[in-house]
Amino acid sequence: MIPIELISMLVSTVLGGVLSIMAQKSKDKADEQKMLMQRAEFQSQQFDKARAVDDPFTKNTRRWIALIAVVSILVLPKLAPFIASDMPIYVGYTESVMQGWWIFASSTDITQWKPMTGLVITPLDTHVVSSIIGLYFGGSLVRR
Repeated sequence: MIPIELISMLVSTVLGGVLSIMAQKSKDKADEQKMLMQRAEFQSQQFDKARAVDDPFTKNTRRWIALIAVVSILVLPKLAPFIASDMPIYVGYTESVMQGWWIFASSTDITQWKPMTGLVITPLDTHVVSSIIGLYFGGSLVRR
């Protein structure tokens, strides 16, 4: 028969080991959260620095990039039918294709590119326009 003191020592050793592992995990988690907070603070400082740039060249560069993006994504595809009536505009959309039979079937997403002619309004157009409107009105709410 095992003496009760030996059982007590074994249980306390195992319990102490488990508790020290749990304490180390808790300490590691707290350190991880502390590092995440430091990284978020650093990133916030970098964003503030980028917003505080008073260089007119930088502001104009941002404006030109936004303007070129809007023109190339929204305006040029809309003007294409007026430039050349037979010029196709390719629109990509995702289509789910089922392969297999019954419970052994699996679906695969495939991007299909279809040519369209005439005035084409794609989901990308609506997303870009809503993003621009949101950024514009969101920025105007913050200004005083």
